[in-house]
Amino acid sequence: MNISLKAGERIFINNAVLKADRKVRLELMNNATFLLESHFMQEEEATSPLRQLYFVAQTIMIDEAGSVRAKALFDNMLTDMFSVYRSGEVRDGLKESHRMVSERRPFEAMKLLKRLFPIDDELVSR
Repeated sequence: MNISLKAGERIFINNAVLKADRKVRLELMNNATFLLESHFMQEEEATSPLRQLYFVAQTIMIDEAGSVRAKALFDNMLTDMFSVYRSGEVRDGLKESHRMVSERRPFEAMKLLKRLFPIDDELVSR
């Protein structure tokens, strides 16, 4: 896996945060859990229910020690969201994200949830 970083960009690899001081290209030679800064959400950015679910999926991905608790939180939040969201697209996305997390594919779940943010923004603004 080849990853290119710009100067000042961060990457999260196996619970470690690395920051490039200049443009760099990394080659990961073995299996590693990583998340590019552009996909990383700070806690204070989790301002809506779907963003909070994204944040929990992110926690499952990057924090092995806390992943069991985070998975339980994900499941509980998901159950609550089905009683709130009526949009078929959001509900389908929630089901699919649950399947992905259950299959240990939290990054794919995060990508799916991120695509739902515009719908969430519209609903929250009402």
